[in-house]
Amino acid sequence: MAIADNNRSTRTLYSDPSCASCHRVRVVVQEKQIKVTIEDITVGNWPEDVVAANPSGVGPTLIDRDLVLFDSQIIMEYFEDRFPHPALLPADPAARAQIRLTLHRIDRDWYSLLNNTSGSEKTRIAKLKKTLREDLTVIAPLFSASEFFMSNDFSLLDCSLAPLLWRLASWNIKLPDKAKSVTEYAERIFARESFQASLSEAEKGMR
Repeated sequence: MAIADNNRSTRTLYSDPSCASCHRVRVVVQEKQIKVTIEDITVGNWPEDVVAANPSGVGPTLIDRDLVLFDSQIIMEYFEDRFPHPALLPADPAARAQIRLTLHRIDRDWYSLLNNTSGSEKTRIAKLKKTLREDLTVIAPLFSASEFFMSNDFSLLDCSLAPLLWRLASWNIKLPDKAKSVTEYAERIFARESFQASLSEAEKGMR
């Protein structure tokens, strides 16, 4: 899957087509229509230069000329700074800080469970399923308070939440009726052109 053409030699995103962390970066790419070549790579099949560039072993990896970035949240914020339109963070410093704090919590509480390489995958997924089901049920009212999550404007929060919500079905996570607002929010986000364009073939088969 690739966007653009002549920038292949200067800006390349190495992305696992089934990785949620990679997916949220691809949502940002599509939302901002960034010219970047997207190269599909899978666990255990990374090119040597990507392994050397990204010692964490966790995707995605962005190579932009001489710059190498390999944390999904850092890459998203780099794209936000580098390509400010359309804005995915508010102009107000306090509102930006609030969104960054929430992004940090999403990373700490949810994405960290996906990216943690210790223990068995079965145990990690079981913990993730329990955490997501309980947390999303508790915060469900926030999803109906505004058009997007904690904002009336589409933001990096929505880019981060959408890949997780898209995967709920494949993880056999069924939310209770009192979390209906989460499901309704998810369907609004999934209908966005940018989100649909961000999906890999593997991700299209998750629902």
